[in-house]
This record gives sequence, structure tokens and C-alpha cells, in this order.
Amino acid sequence: MKCVILCAGYATRLYPLTLNTPKPLLMIKGKPLLNYTIEKLEKIDELDEIIIVTNGKFYNNFLRWSGDIKTNKKIKIINDETKSNEDRLGGLGDLWLAIQNEKIGEDLIVIAGDNFFDFDLKDIIDFFKEVKTNVVGLYDLKDLDKSRNFGILEIDDKKRIVSFEEKPENPKSSLISTAIYIYSRDELKKIGDYMKTASSKEGPGYLIPYLIKIQDVYGFVFHGNWYDIGSKETYEEVNKK
Repeated sequence: MKCVILCAGYATRLYPLTLNTPKPLLMIKGKPLLNYTIEKLEKIDELDEIIIVTNGKFYNNFLRWSGDIKTNKKIKIINDETKSNEDRLGGLGDLWLAIQNEKIGEDLIVIAGDNFFDFDLKDIIDFFKEVKTNVVGLYDLKDLDKSRNFGILEIDDKKRIVSFEEKPENPKSSLISTAIYIYSRDELKKIGDYMKTASSKEGPGYLIPYLIKIQDVYGFVFHGNWYDIGSKETYEEVNKK
């Protein structure tokens, strides 16, 4: 199994904090946000490599970070060669870049670099082994009003995803995508098929509606604490806990 962590955004909503520091390397309680994700990934025995996709502006930041972090997993940094928010590839563009560049043919876990969570990733790995196909990590915000800022999903009694809406005005549920995904090695080609369409390549969540039309995709609901570090308020809240 490989892991791709998407870290190529420019986080303009967090300026000036992210003018010279990429969001995944902002300090949370004394260490970079990304370190917390790496610690979770270290517990996955099947995982042999972590591939981090960043941009031209912050490539050297991640190289310096990778030289300092102590981990039992191999880490590789990929530069998507973009220089600004205006020419970014988007989350799916960066994911496909990593798959092609590294010729990934194994099962793949994909994580957004701005995730902060305390639950164990081994649980979703075990669920993936059961269903043997693509899985999306979900979290129940239990608040419809807050949910409208995220991708909203519904699942059936077999935990199959039956609908997905990106930031709907009137959410049908409070189950949101955590931007943690597991793709079966046999299904990676479908990401390439999606990349040929005219649909949005902005975030990895945009792939979900495409996939659920052609195959079963399952949702795994995490329990614990999860935050999307997308605003100064959330960043400050997490640092205070």
C-alpha cells in the first residue's frame, strides 16, 4: 500500500499565516500539523511509502521538513511545478500526477494535508479489506448548519454511498467527507478516466459522484475528533485544546 498526502494548496484564507509557510507545516501544539498524520500512518504495517505532493512555492519547505522528521516510512516529495493559487492543479490533478509519476499500482490511501484527527487509521484499512473496493472516510458533524461547508454524503444500510453533494445549501445529512480515501489498486484507472472529463479537478471529493454512478463506493464513519484546518478560527481552536 502507498499513501499520497495532498499538500499543494496555497491556503489563501489563512494569510498571513501561510504566506511563507504551507498549511500542513503550520505548528499545532509545538509540531507541524503534518507530523500528526505521519504518526497515524506509521501504525499501518501494509504501508511502505508516503508520497507528498506540494507546489513550486513550498517545495523546499517540505524538503527541509522531510530531513528533520523521524519516521519508519519512506517519504518522497513531489513538486507539481505550480507557483500560485491561480495556476494550481487542484487536489485531483495532484493525485493523478503522483499516480503517474510514481507508477502507483498498489492500493492507495489518500489524505488531505490539512486534516487534524485523533482516530486510528487502521480501522478504515480493516474496513477496506472487508469490502475490497474504494472507501471514503466520513465524519458525522451532527450539525446540518455546519455541514453545508463540506461535501455531504448519504449511505445505505450496507454503508454504500448513495449520494454526494459538494457544499449544498440544504444538506440531506450531517455526514461529511474527511478527505481521507482508500482506492483499490484495481480501480486506479478510473481516476484517469475521470481526469479526461470536463468535470472539476479541484478537490478529491469531486471524484465521488462519478464513481458511485459506475460502482459501489463505501463510507466508513470515523469516531473521535476531526478538524479541517481551513480557517484561522479552526487553527486557533485546535491549538487551544
